[in-house]
Amino acid sequence: MLLVTGGAGFIGADVISALNAQGIDDIIAVDDLMYGQKCLNLVGKKFADYRDFRELIKKPVELLRLPHLTGIIHLGAISNTQFSNGRILMERNYTFSKRMLELAIHHGCPMVYASSASVYGDGKLGFQEKPENESPKSPYAFSKWVFDQYVRRHTASGHITVPVAGMRYFNVYGPGEEYKGAMRSFANKCFTAITHGEKIELFHGSQDIVRDFIYISDAVAVTLFFLQNNMSGIFNVGTSAPASFLDVAELCVKTAGTDTEIHMIPFPKHMEVGYQRHTQADITKLRVAGWTSPFMSLEAGIKDYWQKFKERN
Repeated sequence: MLLVTGGAGFIGADVISALNAQGIDDIIAVDDLMYGQKCLNLVGKKFADYRDFRELIKKPVELLRLPHLTGIIHLGAISNTQFSNGRILMERNYTFSKRMLELAIHHGCPMVYASSASVYGDGKLGFQEKPENESPKSPYAFSKWVFDQYVRRHTASGHITVPVAGMRYFNVYGPGEEYKGAMRSFANKCFTAITHGEKIELFHGSQDIVRDFIYISDAVAVTLFFLQNNMSGIFNVGTSAPASFLDVAELCVKTAGTDTEIHMIPFPKHMEVGYQRHTQADITKLRVAGWTSPFMSLEAGIKDYWQKFKERN
């Protein structure tokens, strides 16, 4: 039995779809459905059970009535990079992650968890998976970084006796992210503006703000690769081929075949602290681990996303 936290979320629901495509449906989906619209991501998916995340964070591991687990994919977290309540962030992103690690050790099964490229801060130290390159600039980034440190420390001490792999996701985009509101990808915001006959809004200087955009299907494939090969470590999950926000906007307009206007607006002052103006995954470690498949180009990803966006809307 596999446990997927964040199972109704953007990446989690696609992980369950990918597992279903492999003929796997012995899955326990875990999430927080306070925002009930997320449940639509689970419609049509095959899984054995659903659990609220609070059951898993509050009860001692040995008292949880769970079947024997063969793997844990831990994606459940607060993913809002601008969320500022450090106490809640640490409970959801750090304490909950420690609980899932305890559960993996208790069941003797591998675990893959969601880290984040935000731990690199402004990126001036580089994007290799090394402690000296990490400099989180926000409470969200800190909550992800501190669990990475916990895993490193307890792996070195021998306390962690199962394979544990952290996925440092860069900018993942694709179908199923609508519920994220302001935190959904820029491509989704572009498609929404296009279909509503509105202008696409870009911050001044967006031609120089570049990110490593990775399509959802690639992010999911890498995640399952590490789980199913029982591998340990922390790995960047990106394409290493960054593009600017202006590139994305122009690709979306071209793909949709419209003349939607791209309108520049001032950069919000409240977003200046911790904002990443450049990300580019160093995927050397990923390749050494055995991941050799090419990543979908941004143009191909936008094209596929547009078709699925129209179908979903």
